[in-house]
Amino acid sequence: MEPVPAPILRIQAADFDVAAEIDRLSQARADVGAIVTFTGICRAEEGRLAALELEHYPGMAEAEIGRIAGEAVRRWELSGLTVIHRIGLVKPGQNIVLVAAGSVHRQAAFEAASFVMDFLKSRAPFWKREHLNDGTTGDWVEARDADEDRIRGWAVTKD
Repeated sequence: MEPVPAPILRIQAADFDVAAEIDRLSQARADVGAIVTFTGICRAEEGRLAALELEHYPGMAEAEIGRIAGEAVRRWELSGLTVIHRIGLVKPGQNIVLVAAGSVHRQAAFEAASFVMDFLKSRAPFWKREHLNDGTTGDWVEARDADEDRIRGWAVTKD
Protein backbone atom coordinates (compact mmCIF):
# COMPACT_ATOMS: atom_id res chain seq x y z
CA MET A 1 0.00 0.00 0.00
CA GLU A 2 1.29 3.46 -0.90
CA PRO A 3 2.05 5.89 1.92
CA VAL A 4 -0.66 8.40 2.76
CA PRO A 5 0.27 11.88 1.56
CA ALA A 6 0.41 14.50 4.30
CA PRO A 7 -2.99 16.18 4.71
CA ILE A 8 -3.39 19.49 2.92
CA LEU A 9 -4.44 22.06 5.53
CA ARG A 10 -5.03 25.72 4.70
CA ILE A 11 -6.55 28.75 6.36
CA GLN A 12 -7.00 31.53 3.85
CA ALA A 13 -9.01 34.62 2.96
CA ALA A 14 -9.25 33.70 -0.72
CA ASP A 15 -11.94 31.44 -2.09
CA PHE A 16 -11.02 27.91 -3.15
CA ASP A 17 -11.85 25.81 -6.20
CA VAL A 18 -13.65 22.67 -5.04
CA ALA A 19 -13.17 20.87 -8.38
CA ALA A 20 -9.43 21.59 -8.39
CA GLU A 21 -9.10 20.28 -4.84
CA ILE A 22 -10.99 17.09 -5.76
CA ASP A 23 -8.77 16.65 -8.80
CA ARG A 24 -5.62 17.07 -6.69
CA LEU A 25 -6.88 14.49 -4.21
CA SER A 26 -7.84 12.04 -6.95
CA GLN A 27 -4.30 12.21 -8.36
CA ALA A 28 -2.57 11.78 -4.99
CA ARG A 29 -2.44 7.97 -5.18
CA ALA A 30 -3.28 5.29 -7.72
CA ASP A 31 -5.69 3.47 -5.38
CA VAL A 32 -8.19 6.29 -4.80
CA GLY A 33 -11.63 4.74 -5.17
CA ALA A 34 -13.76 7.34 -3.41
CA ILE A 35 -13.61 11.01 -2.54
CA VAL A 36 -16.17 12.45 -0.16
CA THR A 37 -16.42 16.21 0.15
CA PHE A 38 -18.23 18.60 2.40
CA THR A 39 -18.40 22.24 1.36
CA GLY A 40 -19.80 24.70 3.88
CA ILE A 41 -21.40 27.71 2.21
CA CYS A 42 -22.43 31.01 3.79
CA ARG A 43 -26.23 31.20 4.13
CA ALA A 44 -28.25 34.36 3.52
CA GLU A 45 -30.29 33.68 6.68
CA GLU A 46 -33.59 34.50 4.97
CA GLY A 47 -32.11 37.58 3.32
CA ARG A 48 -30.95 39.35 6.47
CA LEU A 49 -27.24 38.49 6.21
CA ALA A 50 -24.82 40.63 4.18
CA ALA A 51 -21.72 38.65 5.21
CA LEU A 52 -20.12 36.50 7.86
CA GLU A 53 -16.91 37.69 9.44
CA LEU A 54 -14.67 34.70 10.16
CA GLU A 55 -11.75 35.03 12.55
CA HIS A 56 -9.30 32.50 13.89
CA TYR A 57 -6.59 32.19 16.49
CA PRO A 58 -3.41 32.15 14.33
CA GLY A 59 -1.09 29.26 15.07
CA MET A 60 -3.55 27.56 17.37
CA ALA A 61 -6.14 27.05 14.62
CA GLU A 62 -3.55 25.45 12.31
CA ALA A 63 -2.31 23.21 15.13
CA GLU A 64 -5.82 22.08 16.03
CA ILE A 65 -6.74 21.34 12.42
CA GLY A 66 -3.49 19.35 12.19
CA ARG A 67 -4.45 17.31 15.27
CA ILE A 68 -7.94 16.64 13.89
CA ALA A 69 -6.56 15.63 10.49
CA GLY A 70 -3.92 13.43 12.13
CA GLU A 71 -6.58 11.61 14.13
CA ALA A 72 -8.63 11.01 10.97
CA VAL A 73 -5.59 9.57 9.18
CA ARG A 74 -4.94 7.26 12.17
CA ARG A 75 -8.57 6.08 12.37
CA TRP A 76 -9.28 5.45 8.69
CA GLU A 77 -7.31 4.16 5.72
CA LEU A 78 -7.20 7.33 3.68
CA SER A 79 -5.48 8.04 0.41
CA GLY A 80 -5.57 11.78 1.09
CA LEU A 81 -7.24 14.50 3.12
CA THR A 82 -7.78 18.21 2.43
CA VAL A 83 -9.13 20.78 4.90
CA ILE A 84 -9.51 24.42 3.86
CA HIS A 85 -11.15 27.08 6.04
CA ARG A 86 -11.65 30.68 5.00
CA ILE A 87 -11.25 33.77 7.16
CA GLY A 88 -12.33 37.36 6.60
CA LEU A 89 -15.66 38.50 5.18
CA VAL A 90 -17.61 35.82 3.33
CA LYS A 91 -20.82 36.73 1.53
CA PRO A 92 -23.91 34.53 1.17
CA GLY A 93 -23.39 31.87 -1.47
CA GLN A 94 -19.60 31.85 -1.04
CA ASN A 95 -17.54 28.93 0.27
CA ILE A 96 -16.50 28.85 3.92
CA VAL A 97 -14.96 25.44 4.45
CA LEU A 98 -13.95 22.34 2.48
CA VAL A 99 -13.27 18.89 3.87
CA ALA A 100 -12.33 16.29 1.26
CA ALA A 101 -11.37 12.75 2.20
CA GLY A 102 -10.09 10.18 -0.28
CA SER A 103 -9.90 6.44 0.29
CA VAL A 104 -9.89 3.13 -1.52
CA HIS A 105 -13.47 2.55 -0.33
CA ARG A 106 -16.33 4.98 0.26
CA GLN A 107 -17.14 4.19 3.90
CA ALA A 108 -13.74 5.29 5.20
CA ALA A 109 -14.00 8.51 3.17
CA PHE A 110 -17.53 9.24 4.44
CA GLU A 111 -16.62 8.62 8.07
CA ALA A 112 -13.36 10.56 7.95
CA ALA A 113 -14.97 13.59 6.28
CA SER A 114 -17.79 13.61 8.83
CA PHE A 115 -15.36 13.22 11.74
CA VAL A 116 -13.14 16.06 10.53
CA MET A 117 -16.06 18.42 9.95
CA ASP A 118 -17.61 17.67 13.35
CA PHE A 119 -14.36 18.36 15.18
CA LEU A 120 -13.45 21.32 13.01
CA LYS A 121 -16.79 22.96 13.81
CA SER A 122 -16.57 22.29 17.54
CA ARG A 123 -12.88 22.34 18.43
CA ALA A 124 -10.93 24.54 16.03
CA PRO A 125 -10.64 28.15 17.25
CA PHE A 126 -12.74 29.98 14.65
CA TRP A 127 -15.36 32.62 15.38
CA LYS A 128 -18.20 33.90 13.21
CA ARG A 129 -19.95 37.26 13.47
CA GLU A 130 -22.90 38.29 11.36
CA HIS A 131 -22.92 41.49 9.31
CA LEU A 132 -26.52 42.31 8.53
CA ASN A 133 -28.11 43.86 5.44
CA ASP A 134 -29.43 46.74 7.54
CA GLY A 135 -25.81 47.87 8.08
CA THR A 136 -25.50 46.63 11.66
CA THR A 137 -23.07 44.11 13.03
CA GLY A 138 -24.62 41.22 14.89
CA ASP A 139 -23.30 39.19 17.76
CA TRP A 140 -20.72 36.44 17.53
CA VAL A 141 -22.47 33.20 16.58
CA GLU A 142 -22.71 30.79 19.51
CA ALA A 143 -21.93 27.07 19.27
CA ARG A 144 -24.96 24.80 19.20
CA ASP A 145 -25.63 21.94 21.60
CA ALA A 146 -26.15 19.63 18.61
CA ASP A 147 -22.52 20.18 17.59
CA GLU A 148 -21.31 18.98 21.00
CA ASP A 149 -23.68 15.99 20.79
CA ARG A 150 -22.02 14.98 17.52
CA ILE A 151 -18.57 15.19 19.12
CA ARG A 152 -19.66 12.88 21.94
CA GLY A 153 -20.77 10.37 19.31
CA TRP A 154 -17.15 10.03 18.14
CA ALA A 155 -15.87 9.22 21.63
CA VAL A 156 -16.28 5.50 20.94
CA THR A 157 -12.91 4.08 19.96
CA LYS A 158 -12.87 2.68 16.43
CA ASP A 159 -11.52 -0.89 16.29
